[in-house]
Amino acid sequence: MDENPALLDSRAELSEFLRTRRARLQPQDVGLPNFGRHRRVPGLRREELAQLAGVSVAYYTRLEQGNGRNVSGEVLDAIARALRLTDAEHAHLTRLAKPKSVKKKRAARQQHMRPALQQLLDTIQSVPAYVVGRRTDILGWNALAAALFGDWGELAPGDRNWARICFLDPRSRDLFVDWEQKASDIVSYLRMDAGCYPNDPELSALVGELSVKSEEFRGLWATHDVREKGHGVKRMHHALVGDLTLSFETLRLPDDCDQSLIMYHAEPDSASAQGLRLLASWGRDASSVGSSKR
Repeated sequence: MDENPALLDSRAELSEFLRTRRARLQPQDVGLPNFGRHRRVPGLRREELAQLAGVSVAYYTRLEQGNGRNVSGEVLDAIARALRLTDAEHAHLTRLAKPKSVKKKRAARQQHMRPALQQLLDTIQSVPAYVVGRRTDILGWNALAAALFGDWGELAPGDRNWARICFLDPRSRDLFVDWEQKASDIVSYLRMDAGCYPNDPELSALVGELSVKSEEFRGLWATHDVREKGHGVKRMHHALVGDLTLSFETLRLPDDCDQSLIMYHAEPDSASAQGLRLLASWGRDASSVGSSKR
């Protein structure tokens, strides 16, 4: 991997994000007349978007060209409304247009999970749980998470990363029934990281590596989609216990907003709950066998 990867271009990121958001809207979506079937651009024209946002075409054009230096929060709010952005997309737009200089220093800081968090994870035995940080790095996990997702302890530290696992490890496609959705979610998280930390060389290197090695990643990265997903449901097929339908909750850690505790659970008395119990039992047995051999 390149030790000095090119950093993500903040101006290009802003430009492409606005272009892709504009392209997904049609005039009839926002109450504008649609004159003719043959439009030269997909989605709204710049003139139409500027009209909806109440700004001049020249002003919006400069912004879409990546020049957000002097844009006000009020204008960004108006453009976000015109583009019908979600809260996550609105926040991403603001970070791209008005990046904070302190984030270069923050991006250089190494990620460390507090030892007490690992102790907490070790006490959680009935549900899979792990802590994820920036760039989808997996920082800590419990035994049941290892039994469900694979033993991350066997991986090199740099490979304990959801994006690398999802796009470069074929076993992830067997585990996640809705692999395409999992992949899309992961790319959206990386996009948000890119907005928060445009000067992070490790993030740039990760994006570059995946872009070279995975056509599917390249396609998803080009969509510029961003979204928060604090909870939801994942369907999985585990080689040992079969089909599992698990809900997950994401809890952002109060002393480090870049780290989140993610926990999976099954409906009580369901087949998935029984599968987790079997998996937990198998994990304990495997651990005891491993301990006896050391």
